[in-house]
Amino acid sequence: MIRIVITGVCGRMGRCLTRGIIQQTDMKLVGAIQYPSHPQIGSDAGIVAGIGEIGVPITDKLDDVLQNADVVIEFSKPKAALGYLQQVVNTDKAIVIGTTGFDSDELATVKELASRIRCVMAPNMSLGVNVMIQALGLIARALGDDYNIEVIETHHSHKADSPSGTALRLAETVTETLGRDLGEVGIYGRRGIIGVRPKKQIGIHAVRGGDIAGDHTVLFTTEGEQLSVVHRSHSREAFARGAIRAARWVVNASKGLHDVSEILFHSQKSD
Repeated sequence: MIRIVITGVCGRMGRCLTRGIIQQTDMKLVGAIQYPSHPQIGSDAGIVAGIGEIGVPITDKLDDVLQNADVVIEFSKPKAALGYLQQVVNTDKAIVIGTTGFDSDELATVKELASRIRCVMAPNMSLGVNVMIQALGLIARALGDDYNIEVIETHHSHKADSPSGTALRLAETVTETLGRDLGEVGIYGRRGIIGVRPKKQIGIHAVRGGDIAGDHTVLFTTEGEQLSVVHRSHSREAFARGAIRAARWVVNASKGLHDVSEILFHSQKSD
């Protein structure tokens, strides 16, 4: 039985994960963590998730439940995620990180800490998105520099980071494949920009509104045709399923930072 702790358990993803883990026959939820002073501290995680009492109280003390856990699934905020990750490192447990919005310094710290333990981290836990990432490398390699490339992402109005971590990963996949530097060729919106579009430019555009779980489109356009690669998440269950699959995989992974593509496309290596 794989023993799971969820951080950010009262958030939309946390509640979705609670519902998903309870349905697994090989997993058990042993801890539910939320930031200090949250009004749901002390409540049952199942009640907060809308599935009734499951006997797992929400607490703000990760250390209290880590010793009885195998894997932490982390969906919170960057600053909180760094603190949780350090605690996981201190106890040599495994972690799945779905949090996005890290700045460059925070991301460097995450990578350094994650290298010491078993960790899966991805800007998007959807299995479909991670297949899309792999496909984009193939498409960009085949089409080369003859096509203009644009990345368009749409999310709900509560999305904190912009552009999304997924959009950046999609753009990075294309630029790395084509030997470009995203810092040099990436452009975020075009207000005030006059003139012909540079051939190697990568446009990245963010749309926010309503309750859209997440849409990502990558356009490859040239004279006479357009190729669109599209992924649409209809609900957060897609992210939860990916995170649960990652948690199942990471318990037997080698130590170090892994991404979802390894789960999908590469054989497992044990430590």
